[in-house]
Amino acid sequence: MKDKNIVVLFSFFLGMFGAHRFYLGQTKLGILYCVLSLVGISVLLQIIDFFVFLFMDQKIFDLKYNSKYVELQRREEIDEKENYEYSRQQDRRSRQHRAEDYRNTSAPRNRRPAAQRPDYNKMNPYKASGIQRYKAYEYEEAIEDFLKVLETEPNDISVHFNLACANSLLEQKEEAYYYLNRAIELGFKDYHRIRNHDALAYLRLQPEYEALESRVMNPRKAAPKKNKDLLSDTPNLLEQIKQLGSLRERGLLTEEEFVAQKKKLLG
Repeated sequence: MKDKNIVVLFSFFLGMFGAHRFYLGQTKLGILYCVLSLVGISVLLQIIDFFVFLFMDQKIFDLKYNSKYVELQRREEIDEKENYEYSRQQDRRSRQHRAEDYRNTSAPRNRRPAAQRPDYNKMNPYKASGIQRYKAYEYEEAIEDFLKVLETEPNDISVHFNLACANSLLEQKEEAYYYLNRAIELGFKDYHRIRNHDALAYLRLQPEYEALESRVMNPRKAAPKKNKDLLSDTPNLLEQIKQLGSLRERGLLTEEEFVAQKKKLLG
């Protein structure tokens, strides 16, 4: 690939001998410059070429002298774009197969009566389209629609639960746990669904699930000490607040309990 800056330097220092023309692959023209240098005419050509190349736009230079490389680069960009689209399609197909495997290996579930099925005509349009895309295995697009619902209905429990399911199927652990915890905080109590829903299988394999199970769904199984006892050996106020934050991160305190205990310390 020819460099315009090198052409400018060659034309300035060795232009009368056609060095820049030889560099550009214009051998016959370079020889002509050498012949004309014997009578001094090439000096004038050198000056003209120097200013022409100096002020020439890079795109014009590339079209004239790097057309092969520009075409090659364009083809590489097209190939890269096609490969990206192909990988997206393959990823979508793999998610579809994964969801089908979940369905095939799970126990059959009873279909809800017609009276209990959602009326999509009365539903938020983004929520309806999000559910349809979720069923079509278009999980990324479904997440975008569900997030738009939260902009106007931030406390919709079912949307938070659906976001947890979609992110779990995409194996996006942090996002899935965030929305699942948010759904539980807002009042989601169907723990049997959390324990058995196909879409949440990925989350149930994660180490954080045990803390969620102990803290929310089965608190008696691993009931923590009273908050007072947990902080009894930490006399320093700052250390106590740090300890509360640690308990919250480990799932031993809910957000409400954390705020209440913090108020007690600061009060």
